[in-house]
Amino acid sequence: MAKVFLENIYKIYPDAAGDVIAVDDVNLEIASGELMVLVGPSGCGKSTTLRMIAGLEDISRGGIHIDGRRVNDIAPKDRDISMVFQNYALYPHMTVYKNMAFGLQLRKFPAAEIETRVNDAAQILGLTPEMLARRPHALSGGQRQRVALGRAIVRKPKVFLFDEPLSNLDAKMRVQLRTEIARLHQRIGTTMIYVTHDQVEAMTMGDRICLLKSGRIQQVARPLEIYHEPANMFVAAFIGSPPMNFFTGTVLEKNGRLCFRELAKPGCTPFTLELDEQHVKRLAQHRDQPIFLGMRPENFYPARGAQDHPACRLTAAVDVVEAMGAETFSYVCTGSHEFILRSAAPLAAKTGIQIELTADMSKAHFFEWTDPAPYRRATGEIDTENWQAACKRIV
Repeated sequence: MAKVFLENIYKIYPDAAGDVIAVDDVNLEIASGELMVLVGPSGCGKSTTLRMIAGLEDISRGGIHIDGRRVNDIAPKDRDISMVFQNYALYPHMTVYKNMAFGLQLRKFPAAEIETRVNDAAQILGLTPEMLARRPHALSGGQRQRVALGRAIVRKPKVFLFDEPLSNLDAKMRVQLRTEIARLHQRIGTTMIYVTHDQVEAMTMGDRICLLKSGRIQQVARPLEIYHEPANMFVAAFIGSPPMNFFTGTVLEKNGRLCFRELAKPGCTPFTLELDEQHVKRLAQHRDQPIFLGMRPENFYPARGAQDHPACRLTAAVDVVEAMGAETFSYVCTGSHEFILRSAAPLAAKTGIQIELTADMSKAHFFEWTDPAPYRRATGEIDTENWQAACKRIV
């Protein structure tokens, strides 16, 4: 096991039109034995960061430290890391056994130790003796990825690096293998850095999550912390499936109570929701200012009459209902805002009807309103991700 420390890391690609900054001043400490997940949209710099740790990409500026040793100028083979790639990278002419043993043979390990390590890794990963005798083309995609994992395990490195290893597999196999990787981490306890674009993988696997956008870290936290306390609107929108709903409005006083009032389109009646007591103090200073309300899809539910707070209700029209089996997603609209509900049962048997909802305001999130003008592209469209990243969480 080893601690990994990234200190002011930059990756800059020279370009005739101007330098492209792929990784922008990343500082990150990964504890010894931790499973850290780097997640973010395509092009956010997560794989580039991983490749710099592995030594497969040069570092433009900054330092990478593994187990207290600066490794910037150390060759990949001497960093004591093992990397599992997206495309398996197995030798097609070798048996599974030889694929797993090859790296140890190059390092002149004794034959008896090679056999012990390969058999131990095969047992951990459920690779039978019959599978060890086959060649990669005779295996399924999931089995090939197990072999790639086994090849990394036999090395017994200080750090494992995973570069989207499950992205080529079907949904069922992804679920199975991500569970196996999490179980593997619990068993061997080695430091692991795992790159994915799938936020479900990030939430279910990581001890902590590092969310990146445009080469910059947006938030580093434990999965539930990043879900319940997102640092900005970008994080709130990226983590969660379905994503968080956002409403534009203002904080105002009504009947002696602070409320959120929707900013409605012309001809539409805005809804007003009373603030929960825990939010009042922090939002009082934002009174009569534009603000964003964020609500997770599961924090709306059908109004149940007098038992629900009447000041936390709104009316919406049902547009589409998706029955998922154990839960239902309903797409609804207030006239000014479209949003998604998640429930254990359908909210309506057919579309087009009006329903009354109660918002659980104790679970509400509020974000600063930032002027979108600096984030407007030449086409006139707003660069939504960068604009959302600038809208910081208030409470």
